[in-house]
Amino acid sequence: MLWARYSASVRQHIIRTVQDESAAEDLVQEAFLRLWTSAEQWDGRGSFKGWFFRIATNLALNYLRALRRRKQQPLELPPDDFDDADESAPDPDWMIDTSIRSPDAMLVKAEQSNLLWRLVEELPEDKRDVLQLVYLKEMNLRDVAAEIGVPEGTVKSRLHYSIRRLAQEWKEIADENEE
Repeated sequence: MLWARYSASVRQHIIRTVQDESAAEDLVQEAFLRLWTSAEQWDGRGSFKGWFFRIATNLALNYLRALRRRKQQPLELPPDDFDDADESAPDPDWMIDTSIRSPDAMLVKAEQSNLLWRLVEELPEDKRDVLQLVYLKEMNLRDVAAEIGVPEGTVKSRLHYSIRRLAQEWKEIADENEE
């Protein structure tokens, strides 16, 4: 039941953090394993989903830290019996994947994502629920209104409040970091 309910959203959360789908698949499995082995640690305070997402976030951040610590080794060319190859020539451009971010950049992005999720968790529950339904489940406002049983205008108001509050808190944190 937990897999059916949370696997897709946890997977998306981890992919946004680590930017690597194959690693995300492994981390989702690990998150559910940790959930199973650590279930007695949940004390019932706060939402279960928030607690589970914290497990997933911590695993993703640990993955990025480990990736950053690993030394990257250049690919060694196999010994070649032919002397035509110029061993001092750089790798051809087509062999270099420029779309991959550096581990440092991925860690910064993951920490920013972690901070944003922390700020989302601090929102009042009614506003947080609307924000998550719109952005995580990608529901339109009419469907969100039907899901939680409030008028569409209330959904718009809660969404506006949530975004405005998150933007304000994000700006305050950015201003503090600049000092």
